[in-house]
Amino acid sequence: MNSKPTIVVAGEPYSIFFEILFKSIKKINSSIILIASRELLLRQMKQLNYNFKINLIDKDKINLKEIKKKNINLIDVNFKFEKTFDKISDKSNSYITECFKIALSLLKTKKYSGLINGPISKKEFLRRKYLGITEYLGSKTKSETTMLIYNKELSVCPITTHLPLREVYKHISKKKIVDQVTLIQKFYKKQFKKNPKIAITGLNPHCESIFYNSEEQKFIIPAIKHLIKKGFNVKGPFAADTIFMKKQIKTYDVVVGMYHDQVLTPAKTLFGFNAINITLGLPFIRITPDHGPNSEMLGKNTSNPQSLIEALKFLDK
Repeated sequence: MNSKPTIVVAGEPYSIFFEILFKSIKKINSSIILIASRELLLRQMKQLNYNFKINLIDKDKINLKEIKKKNINLIDVNFKFEKTFDKISDKSNSYITECFKIALSLLKTKKYSGLINGPISKKEFLRRKYLGITEYLGSKTKSETTMLIYNKELSVCPITTHLPLREVYKHISKKKIVDQVTLIQKFYKKQFKKNPKIAITGLNPHCESIFYNSEEQKFIIPAIKHLIKKGFNVKGPFAADTIFMKKQIKTYDVVVGMYHDQVLTPAKTLFGFNAINITLGLPFIRITPDHGPNSEMLGKNTSNPQSLIEALKFLDK
């Protein structure tokens, strides 16, 4: 088991993250340092009828020997919230920014197993400056990143992330495919001591186009040939409508697709909440549970904590 505690940024205050955190702490024995508002934490604990002991931590004087399992070790980010719990807006942006600032500062010390963050509204927090938190953290750490939705049976990676479909083809290139597959291989070799078997999809239906110079011909096939020459265990391009059939997926560790829903939709259908979103390429491991803020479920105490449990277990290995 990993003796290092995990840094947890609660993220969007108007989300179900505290609910699934409370449920996760009750089920597993992980050491965490939560970066969040004490006021909001106590309010949601009361509303949801949980009673955890809060161990307040000074971010400038952290003694790791004082971190207690089954307690909430909290770095309090003081912020005044509205009384209601059902509205996501840009009023929380400075709070979320401060939480990440503290987390990134702590992670530079290498004393922590990694970072988990709760869901964050891309529309309000990122304000079109970044496609997602993957890119936000990449920018803050000056890192080239990629998104891996990990499950021990099969992981998936989209070459492009939160783009409108009409923009996807503009952001596909041989270099981007090669760079992201390289990050995946490095991760699997470091984390699991294996050279992963990787399937790469095409962009167009059946990997073909009625037009000349399809993306398969221009970018995807040249990238696959280059990777094979370099010793990568890759094959493709595969049609996205058949690669996730049972006989196919048993052959591979990772399916790399060209856009977000091309691979995340089948992955979520197969594994539900038993998957975690890992950002590759950062100087630390960052994981986010595979769900959104889901603010319409706030206060109902019916949300599934499994993805956060899997994230905590992964960093506790």
